[in-house]
Amino acid sequence: MKFGVNKIFLMLAMAAGVAFAGPIPTEALTQGGLVMRDRQLRDIGLVMRGGRGGFVDIGYTYTPSSGQLPLKSEYGVHDGFAFRHHYGIFGSWMLDSTDHLGFLTWFDRAGWDSQDFFFFPHYGDFAHISSALTWGFSYTNSAYDATFALGMQHQNLELASRKVYPNESDSLLFYWAHARYKNVSVQASFYRNTFQTIRLSLDLESRSLYGGATSGFKTFLPNLNATIYRRKTNGDDDNFVRLNWEQNLYKQILYSELTFDFPDNGFRSATLKYYLGSARLGAIEASCIRRHERAGAKDLLWGGAIDLFFVRLGYNAAFDYENMFHAKGTFLAEIKISLGKIGNSFFGRGAAQSAPMETTDRRYDLKKFLKVQSEQQNISTPTVDAQGNKVIEAKGIRYEKVDATQGGH
Repeated sequence: MKFGVNKIFLMLAMAAGVAFAGPIPTEALTQGGLVMRDRQLRDIGLVMRGGRGGFVDIGYTYTPSSGQLPLKSEYGVHDGFAFRHHYGIFGSWMLDSTDHLGFLTWFDRAGWDSQDFFFFPHYGDFAHISSALTWGFSYTNSAYDATFALGMQHQNLELASRKVYPNESDSLLFYWAHARYKNVSVQASFYRNTFQTIRLSLDLESRSLYGGATSGFKTFLPNLNATIYRRKTNGDDDNFVRLNWEQNLYKQILYSELTFDFPDNGFRSATLKYYLGSARLGAIEASCIRRHERAGAKDLLWGGAIDLFFVRLGYNAAFDYENMFHAKGTFLAEIKISLGKIGNSFFGRGAAQSAPMETTDRRYDLKKFLKVQSEQQNISTPTVDAQGNKVIEAKGIRYEKVDATQGGH
């Protein structure tokens, strides 16, 4: 009976996802390169908060129905599948007790195709598939709590149907740099001699994972970052600033996140997240995002997500709207893993505290066992005589006393 009820709920969820889903505009696909590259740099900035140890992030977003995320073009609405595959890997090596050298690589492949796939696209009509690769090197000095990193970004267009998409460059090369000292960091990306993004971050919240406090007023200080984005509107530069404010509300497990765009658009999104632990290995979130410019409350998109260690389930979540081509009104499932490690401590991205892995040494000591057995064998079991008195038997060399008055016969 339980299996039948679960199956009914799954069918209702899929039906609702199709009934309330909105189509993806072609413009969201052609503008997806900046979104991918910026998200990768944001993730790298969070990982570089420690600058040592390692981190792995792998994910595959799945939509079970072709009617969930249709594409809207000048020819109408087309059923198909929006997708996002990504991975991120960071590893570091100790040069000495304070110096760490690291290497990182982040990759995203995202787009829309007429058929679902795992590795090899179908390349159907109206398909748009692109990718972004970020790689670089890092250096961290734990004594000064400072990190420097730099590298390259490659944005590639794998396929864009000539029917509905404008001409795009099939290969763009960017370079980026990141510098952090204690709680302050600066990050920037460039194309040739022109900046694409510049980000200033103030991570004021005290986090025991990086040597800070476990409680107290310092854990309630905000985490702020402001990013300048360069974009083209009708051939002219139209730069804007996005401000993100993350605030601990309760014991570093309940957080609020607010996003504002300046100078014109104002409020962008709000998210309330309850983490299952301060290590951030799982979370439950509720969010709203404004889809258009000051069009009233009707343009606020409400949703949420359940994020567990191996899977993330979301509906209208602000993160999915931003990173899945403005998808709305549909359920999304992501099979993923996101885990960082420093020493024997494990944690999720942006965690305040760690989740230590406790181990017990159960190795069998053969020498110790043989020694104990030998000692036990040397201890004689006491015996008793007929009257019940304990008889002690001594082992060793016995000397016989000889009477001097007797002869040696």
